[in-house]
Amino acid sequence: MTIVFQLSMFALIAISFLLIIGVPVAFASPEGWSSNKNIIFSGVSLWIALVLFVGILNSFIF
Repeated sequence: MTIVFQLSMFALIAISFLLIIGVPVAFASPEGWSSNKNIIFSGVSLWIALVLFVGILNSFIF
């Protein structure tokens, strides 16, 4: 159970860094929001799911 928690926490940190870099780059690109909104929505949805998953796993780790 601990390894699953650690891997999901690592995934959350990795997705967070990708979003920190990717969202401003997507908005700064010439086509901006219109061409990159699906990628941003997918990343944010994955981030929210990982936050909830890590929160649930945290209740099982002592």
